Amino acid sequence: MPELTVISLYVMAILYIIAGILHFVIPRFYLRIMPPYIPYPKFVVSISGLIEIALGALLLLPDTRQLGAWGVILLLIAVFPANLYHYQSRRKTDPPKWALLLRLPTQLLLIYWAYTFT
Repeated sequence: MPELTVISLYVMAILYIIAGILHFVIPRFYLRIMPPYIPYPKFVVSISGLIEIALGALLLLPDTRQLGAWGVILLLIAVFPANLYHYQSRRKTDPPKWALLLRLPTQLLLIYWAYTFT
């Protein structure tokens, strides 16, 4: 694997592990962007945090890297409604509306990035 690809892989893995940990450090942020139709929001935030940590770890191991990458792709698809809801229901304390809008197509880039490791 080329050096830049290895660096990219480790950056991705670390980002997902950190993002997963943040679900437990600042759960209010994730609860605030949870669409109201999702049942058991605290449980969902905790489970999604654990999943992100696990996926980041799977990316680090050559034998599980492909599984981890497919898992990241599925996770990004699954959380898209929360990102859309966050954009649609922005509060004054949230990032600017343009940043929330920009995050939506960024999901496609993140999906592509994960796909490069499948």
